[in-house]
Amino acid sequence: MADRQNRVGSKFGGGGVSSTQQSERERKERLRELALETIDLAKDPYLMRNHLGTYECKLCLTLHTNEANYLSHTQGKKHQAGLARRAAMEAKLARQKGETDVMMPLKSALQSTRSATKVKIGRPGYEVSKSRDPQSNERCLTFELHYPELDDPKSRQPRHRFMSAYEQRVETPPDRNYQYLLVACDPYETVAFKIPNEPINRGEGKFVTNWDTTGKVFTLTLHFVEGQSASQEQ
Repeated sequence: MADRQNRVGSKFGGGGVSSTQQSERERKERLRELALETIDLAKDPYLMRNHLGTYECKLCLTLHTNEANYLSHTQGKKHQAGLARRAAMEAKLARQKGETDVMMPLKSALQSTRSATKVKIGRPGYEVSKSRDPQSNERCLTFELHYPELDDPKSRQPRHRFMSAYEQRVETPPDRNYQYLLVACDPYETVAFKIPNEPINRGEGKFVTNWDTTGKVFTLTLHFVEGQSASQEQ
């Protein structure tokens, strides 16, 4: 046994000067006793006992031989810094969740409004008539579409465009002898008409569209250029 009483610098009867290691052990022991009084290990979410019988700190990923060693670790700088980081992260997530909860009613209201405006009524009623121009003998097609359930016909007008056989994905293989006339007007479904893929006369009075806001009827009349396709084939 070491003689601590007669060491240099020690007073007679004082038991000698304790070493740095001894002071550290005493400090840890005091911290452990304090932790035992304030910490309930059964409720510690970071303490885990593994299959080897030792203890693990899930926060710091450290191993400990016994509960006393783990308690001493919980009072150290590494564990305390980990707790502070975890608390800051949880506070940040809580703030984000609070902002999300506040925005959710607004988002749901906007989504419900948008979905309400985008509800499809169905396919509009339509009529297609064929005729020939009495002067030029050009073939003529007239499309008449009815939109009786349209809420505001003055701000919503049907739109049309032509689509080639290679753009569509309904009929395969595509037939280049035909093209498609599309007419769209929300909230009705888009209607497509299959017409011959021939040049259309865009001259005055040969391609006419009309939107009747009172009757909610859209009319489109077109003329094919007579003899154009035959001359191209030759």
